[in-house]
Amino acid sequence: MSRLIKKSIPLPAGVTVSERNDSFIVKGPKGELAIKVMPGIVVTSKDGGVWVEQGKELANFAMLGTTWSLIKNAIEGVTDGFTKKLEIEGVGYRAALEGKELVMYLGYAQPVRVRVPDDVTAAVEKNTTILFLGTSKENVGQIAAKIRALKKPEPYKGKGIHYAGEVIRRKVGKKAGTTG
Repeated sequence: MSRLIKKSIPLPAGVTVSERNDSFIVKGPKGELAIKVMPGIVVTSKDGGVWVEQGKELANFAMLGTTWSLIKNAIEGVTDGFTKKLEIEGVGYRAALEGKELVMYLGYAQPVRVRVPDDVTAAVEKNTTILFLGTSKENVGQIAAKIRALKKPEPYKGKGIHYAGEVIRRKVGKKAGTTG
């Protein structure tokens, strides 16, 4: 059994939870999120917290901890929100925001254009830093990973797009004029 489901998820002030069909709805100051609950998993709200328990069906035993984490992330998302910060390194590499479209100049012949999902907010700081904000951890992480995959950091000069604080393992290049 998952060790996570032995404890409840505390509900902060201003957050309400409800059930609708096979979904668990979390509403808070930053928005609303719906988590699909698999059959055989019972999610209840009592004593100021949310409990995830196994139902009478034993079919989705492996999904207990996953459901607990999804609900915890949804509660955190509607109260505080999630952020991902990307940094662009390289001569001439830059980004700009045009409406809901992110335009990046990454050394290709044409600029790369990526549409930002409606539930995620993007901001560009100093042309080289991209900030994503949103209530869904999955959507914020997905758009950040998609942008990073456009130009992964290379190990020799570190050019490319990387997460803020990410350590890029550098390789030593060729040494000129050495004989063996």
